[in-house]
Amino acid sequence: MKTQAERAADAVSTNRSAPILEYLKPHLGAMVRVIGNMVQFESPSDNKRAVDALGQYLTDTFRGAGARVTIHGSDRFGDHMQADFDDEGSRILLLGHHDTVWGIDTLKTMPFREDGGQLFGPGVLDMKAGIAQALFAVDALRAVRAKLPRAITFLSVTDEEVGSESSRQITERIARNCAAVLVLEPSFGPHGALKTARKGVGNYTIRVCGKAAHAGLDPRKGANAILELSRQLLEVEKFSDPEHGITVNPGVIRGGTRTNVVPAEASCEVDVRIIKLSQAEMLDEKFRGLRPLNPNCQVEVEGGINRPPMERTPAGAKLFDLAKELGAEIGLDLKEAAVGGGSDGNFTAALGIPTIDGLGAVGEGAHAVNESVVVKQLIPRTVLLARLIEEI
Repeated sequence: MKTQAERAADAVSTNRSAPILEYLKPHLGAMVRVIGNMVQFESPSDNKRAVDALGQYLTDTFRGAGARVTIHGSDRFGDHMQADFDDEGSRILLLGHHDTVWGIDTLKTMPFREDGGQLFGPGVLDMKAGIAQALFAVDALRAVRAKLPRAITFLSVTDEEVGSESSRQITERIARNCAAVLVLEPSFGPHGALKTARKGVGNYTIRVCGKAAHAGLDPRKGANAILELSRQLLEVEKFSDPEHGITVNPGVIRGGTRTNVVPAEASCEVDVRIIKLSQAEMLDEKFRGLRPLNPNCQVEVEGGINRPPMERTPAGAKLFDLAKELGAEIGLDLKEAAVGGGSDGNFTAALGIPTIDGLGAVGEGAHAVNESVVVKQLIPRTVLLARLIEEI
């Protein structure tokens, strides 16, 4: 990474963002078309065939842009796609995903469209626009600078929305050989803040085994698993500590078979968020320390933290300072944010690799029916990405 003095000297002689900006402006229509093409491929995480169809489109597109494409096969999820642009210099990782939370046929009620300066459609913000930004940033660097400033790897995985079970090791292996990781998830808020910290994410399942009995004839012979689970959840509620960034949310509950049967089984899935890795062990001890209040019931707990927190580090802060400086070249006044959601950047940051998130599109409504991207921000954000690739 260049020193601030070296970058200041470059800025005196020329605004190095300006040629990239001028090159990309006429390509806005092409970028919108690529985003639209991707949105037309519905790609819910749990539908391998659908996700792989989009993966093939991305493979063809990135190969057409001169990348060497590697496919990482997955039995349960879509195949993960790695596109390498080989050149001299330390490698940088552009990280994204092409699975979405939206089911097949969502396009029937949420069609891709451009309206009022925004693009709408399932997955347009999270995060198909970010994939297009990567493609056009590489193209702009090659066109304007005559060659790429460094080796670049773009990795798009297919299970990010459901925990990255099959892709985590791939992401970590590639990231270990990179100087920095630029995560193309959406920016935060209407002004496009970059993300320098994210909460860690975990899931626990609490299962209670009781004893079935007839609710009318022999209720005392039973052990009500639902009542026991309810009591356990009152204890779990105490695990939350919002003041210190810990949130615990019992989100899905199941139990019983019929109203006239004392339920023998009940379970609850609990979402957990932390801001420091040191909180994970403490929270895990509390969950695994749960004991039945009814001696005729059994309590089982499984799960844990599956995404470590992306803590704000000096390396991450340095990347933000660089992004803020480069953004100013094209009139962007970038802010930083710490957010509650996790991404695959959590994994790379936990490895100690300089990571910055939120470099994707500016918009609103991720995972919601109003999911949209601000069109006029697509080119500036792509310029920012290209300049970061160049200057890190």
